Amino acid sequence: MWGIEDPGIVACYALCIAASVLCVVYGFINWNRGDVLVKKEDVDWAKEEKEEIEDAL
Repeated sequence: MWGIEDPGIVACYALCIAASVLCVVYGFINWNRGDVLVKKEDVDWAKEEKEEIEDAL
């Protein structure tokens, strides 16, 4: 097959192609998925962290 005699090399090529196809399919499925909802406590924490950093500067 294309001058490749070692089955390990053939397996590497096959796995690389399979991984590429899997990445494309995953990207296609998740292309327009909405953003993750942010909790209010996360927003408050981010504001507190930003204020602390600005005060330190």
